[in-house]
Amino acid sequence: MGRALIGGLLRSGMRPEQLSAGESEAATRAAVLQDFGVSATDDNRTAVAGASIVVLAVKPQDVAAVLQPLADVFAANRPLLISVAAGVRVAALESWCGAGVPVMRAMPNRPARVGAGATGVYAPPAVGQEQRAAAERVLQALGEVFWVEAEELLDVVTALSGSGPAYFFLLAELMAEAGTQLGLESAMAHRLAAATLYGSGLLARSGDGDLARLRREVTSTGGTTEAALRTLEAADLRATVRAALAAATQRGRELAAMRAG
Repeated sequence: MGRALIGGLLRSGMRPEQLSAGESEAATRAAVLQDFGVSATDDNRTAVAGASIVVLAVKPQDVAAVLQPLADVFAANRPLLISVAAGVRVAALESWCGAGVPVMRAMPNRPARVGAGATGVYAPPAVGQEQRAAAERVLQALGEVFWVEAEELLDVVTALSGSGPAYFFLLAELMAEAGTQLGLESAMAHRLAAATLYGSGLLARSGDGDLARLRREVTSTGGTTEAALRTLEAADLRATVRAALAAATQRGRELAAMRAG
């Protein structure tokens, strides 16, 4: 996600010298410099020194180990910290950053890698409007930004858009398998499914967001689409999707509780 953000920021007009990356792996540091022209160091203290915004893009289990050694550096200029570490609550982030450091959380999804992400964002009341606006400008480099009013809603965002690409990929995969079983050559069926997924996403994104209307426009009375949709409705697809998102939301909350403990 760090690479996706660097690439997006550069495409949006930011200069390489305005960015600095902290990265422990030598090969990754070299790739960041080669691919983006952005300096990278294995010393996180050097990477964040003087920064006005720090984006924390590490695995959740590594957050405390990364942040705690930086508390005195943060105390010097109190940058805005944007964490994209899944499930790590604001309260924990604040305790590791030290007093007075504004902290917020963002939950991007995998399409952010191609600049087409959906990012849910939460900021506590202590984060001011100017800082929120600055954070939004940064995160827009990944795609669309959606603010939530309560931190626990990020668990729902994670279930819907964070995990969501996997749901669509599974559906396309199953459609391709069914097409193959009905007689299509396998490679063609998979290409058809992928192209349909891509094109449908473009239609949904370019319109007014009325997904029900888009579905109705494809569905002719008495036609093939209606026959397929009736089969899905008979299998109670709506309840299955609702149960799936509820399960993902609950699991997100369980993981967050484990990390807080």
